[in-house]
Amino acid sequence: MKTITTLCIVILVFAQLGCTDKKKTETPQTNTASTDIPALFERHGELATAVEWQKTKQKVEELKSKIKENPTDVKPRLQVVVIYLAEARITGEHPYYYPAVLKILDGVLAIEPKNFEATTFKASVKMSQHQFGEARELAEKARQINPNNAYVYGVLVDANVELGNYDEAVAMSDKMQELKPSLEAYSRASYLREIYGNYPGAISAMKLAVQAGLPGSEPQCWSKNTLGHLYETTGQLKEAEIQYQEILSMRPSYAFALRGQAQIFKARKEYDKALAELEKAAKIMPEFSFHEEMADIYALQGNTDKANAKYKEVVKMLDEDAASGHAVDLELCKLYIKTGQLDSAVVYGLKEYAKRPKNIDVNHALAHAYFKEKNNDKAQQHMKVALSTGSKDPELLQVAGAIELAMGNKTQGEKLLAQAKKTNPKFVL
Repeated sequence: MKTITTLCIVILVFAQLGCTDKKKTETPQTNTASTDIPALFERHGELATAVEWQKTKQKVEELKSKIKENPTDVKPRLQVVVIYLAEARITGEHPYYYPAVLKILDGVLAIEPKNFEATTFKASVKMSQHQFGEARELAEKARQINPNNAYVYGVLVDANVELGNYDEAVAMSDKMQELKPSLEAYSRASYLREIYGNYPGAISAMKLAVQAGLPGSEPQCWSKNTLGHLYETTGQLKEAEIQYQEILSMRPSYAFALRGQAQIFKARKEYDKALAELEKAAKIMPEFSFHEEMADIYALQGNTDKANAKYKEVVKMLDEDAASGHAVDLELCKLYIKTGQLDSAVVYGLKEYAKRPKNIDVNHALAHAYFKEKNNDKAQQHMKVALSTGSKDPELLQVAGAIELAMGNKTQGEKLLAQAKKTNPKFVL
């Protein structure tokens, strides 16, 4: 969930950045700008029939012509970046688009080293690639260029959350709200409330995000999807399903809503229906988590061979992402816990831990891996960090409770399991 949240929140920045105030940038340099712009990635299937696709191709060709006519004009380059980031979101072809966008942005920064938009875009792409330290550094640089832009504070919220700097993330979120209350600002407030264990507050803030969005727009659909997931986490399946169905009535090919609908079917143990929804989503977008969830369902159905084959497919997809610059160590850690490859899970978990030791998700994953290995002391050590913000995530509390029970701390273990049930009365312990 958090991977998707991070990705989508970051992408929302892009759609709005063009409307933000610009600070004057340096005078363009000359004779250094390459006009070599990576091509659009050809859409396939249902997405290729969308009305906007032909217009998108025409627009990119038009912008490329402008770049050739005036190689030092950064405006058309940044417009191409906005289109490519939208295409990455729509098609899920992140391994292609993120390196392509970084190449274009480096071209802009070669012309204007202190270009605010290019620096912020680059920070956002690094966020999406889970290179959180570099993302934070770039966002701070952008903030120095323009401290009054709300959206760069959004990137700083995301980067600080992922690095485990939660107090700093709250401060950046407050500043973002002060500068410009918006769908993006409410979304981040919601996520921070969730991290601090306030699910009612998280739901309220995400409702505000939905209300702030243009009806039927992709950002509003993303907000509704996240609201649906919050309902799911707290056991309100009917409310969650309403959100997913409303999205699909507006955008039938919105892959994450199909996935959400699959989660509802899975919760009801209607596994074949869940798989059908995930198949539809996977045909629209090559998102690894869709395939991972298919594997989970195969495992629930007792089809071990099919589940293992699908998990191997997911590892291959993650390796491809890693080859394009996407850090996937945490995803591999979680995957290997599911497949029982605990040595590998710990190796990848520790790789991520070395980069962000204060992050609660990283510590949750490591605690789970060590618990499965029956190394309860280390599991408890990491779980202490994972619980440091007061998260009420039922999955986290379930693992925390199991660790305490395994260590003979019956009262504390039962207390944690009761908290998990309180968050989601339908949660299966």
